[in-house]
Amino acid sequence: MFDHYTGSRLDRADEPAGSGSEPRIARLFGTHGDEKYLTSRQLGPAVNGAGLRVEHRRIEPGAQNCVIPTCTEVVYILSGQTRVRRTAEGRTQEGLARTGTSWLVPAGIHETELQLDGTVECLVIFLPDTLLERSALVDYDLDPERLKLAYVGGMTDVTLAQLASTLRGLIGREPGPTDRMVADATRTALAAHLIGHYTIDRWRPSERAPTLEAKRLKRVLDFIEARLGEDLSLDDLASQACLSPFHFSRLFNDATGLSPHRFLVQRRVLAAQAMLAANQTSLAEVALDAGFGSQANFTRVFRKATGLTPGQYRRGQGLLPPTSSLGALSTFVEQD
Repeated sequence: MFDHYTGSRLDRADEPAGSGSEPRIARLFGTHGDEKYLTSRQLGPAVNGAGLRVEHRRIEPGAQNCVIPTCTEVVYILSGQTRVRRTAEGRTQEGLARTGTSWLVPAGIHETELQLDGTVECLVIFLPDTLLERSALVDYDLDPERLKLAYVGGMTDVTLAQLASTLRGLIGREPGPTDRMVADATRTALAAHLIGHYTIDRWRPSERAPTLEAKRLKRVLDFIEARLGEDLSLDDLASQACLSPFHFSRLFNDATGLSPHRFLVQRRVLAAQAMLAANQTSLAEVALDAGFGSQANFTRVFRKATGLTPGQYRRGQGLLPPTSSLGALSTFVEQD
């Protein structure tokens, strides 16, 4: 097997031991990301090592291709925010993702749906289905056949963040003499952390301070989308979450990273951008339909958010990317 990162040939001892499927898995490391993330592009060269591939990707909104992975996939969000809906083995998970959260797709999991409505940049880390060499697992009295990882997402895990940061540091630079050692050590540490915390029998949602849980947050977001053109108050939004305005405002900010007012304004700017790009209505109509109340207020807010007046944006045919306003939620809603 050739190490495309170091430019050296790896010994067979560096590959996971097994029945002969490992070379096939190694080849899939290089194609899985393109096959699955249809709305994405890879940013720079990937890091490839023994039993490891790390890709830096920008994923745009849309439905993705649910290929069944023969490798374990860890996704770490570097920037951006998106709402996620994914389904695997009859269970649907919904939630919002932001910078610093991680998502796990175990080898062999059968995803049937993966939808994103925002843009994110992320590290996509591929590991073998057994995570570590079978001989190493046996040395630690671990049965490879029983190490089944949980299908979980939205974790804010400091250790995963540190390991992802180390791997990101290897991307896009000239290979150094110790980089392969760093990649191998980080892969081993990552695999050990997953085995120690994210197998089905070990995974437990962490205890956390009161949060605006996903179901309530989704109800608020759906309410905003359905009534974007109306004059919405903090009381209106809080009532959808069955909370007082004070508690709702605090929990909403924790969940999304934005105050309710700022979130609403950015959603209106995004809606206006879409209408302006369609070029089918007047500026006054866009102002009313997007909930700005007047064309003067629309122009003032839009220019502050984008640096352009609505007319300038339209004449530019909407070439500037819209600014995502979705925040994050560190837990998923699961529906059987």
